[in-house]
Amino acid sequence: MTAKENVAFALKHSPLSAAEKEKKVHTLLDLVGLADRADNYPAQLSGGQKQRVAIARALANDPKILISDESTSALDPKTTKQILALLQDLNQKLGLTIVLITHEMQIVKDIANRVAVMQNGRLIEEGSVLDIFSNPKNELTQDFITTATGINEAMIKINQQKIVQNLPENSILAHLKYSGVVTDTAIINDIYKQYHISANILHANIEILDHVPVGEMVVILSGETKQLAAVQESLREAGVELHVLKEGSN
Repeated sequence: MTAKENVAFALKHSPLSAAEKEKKVHTLLDLVGLADRADNYPAQLSGGQKQRVAIARALANDPKILISDESTSALDPKTTKQILALLQDLNQKLGLTIVLITHEMQIVKDIANRVAVMQNGRLIEEGSVLDIFSNPKNELTQDFITTATGINEAMIKINQQKIVQNLPENSILAHLKYSGVVTDTAIINDIYKQYHISANILHANIEILDHVPVGEMVVILSGETKQLAAVQESLREAGVELHVLKEGSN
């Protein structure tokens, strides 16, 4: 079947007239960016274009919910981004709810508003993208998130550094996580000015999840013992999640 015949197949039992069906097929192909590929056969289409045909066919009967099951699993990174951009565009233009089934957490970060985590056919965790990525509850979800953020790989390299292996006295190795308005503040500058605590940043990352900035850092904080305790309390009160990974020894 050609691309237009493939989409038209979904309208086989539609009450539309032949002319209306033909018009709708061309409208759908145009919507997914394939207006010039209507007469092409599968062998003449790329993987991404085949996915676009499948999306057009799925939209033929005006669904309110579109289920996309691993739709980008066999695509290269550039094509994956193009398909995700198309799905986002359809979501906004048509008011279409898209259920995206995937094991790729980067895709979840790029496109989703809400996340449901499944294990062995059971729902084990559900929430907004921000909630799931900033504060995962379930152990499996935590594994997914740490893999997606790359913090585990970063910690392997950090722990190999001499300064960490021989952490100085009156120093702590800390993991900071923060989101929202906290990301607008100069955290490192503020703790030095207020507490005379120096910070050696070993790893840092910030990204936007559902329009909200989320960041994390692994730092060595050094200073007087009382001031170190005070700065930890201050950061936690400000909404920063702080975990002490290691304390310096004499």
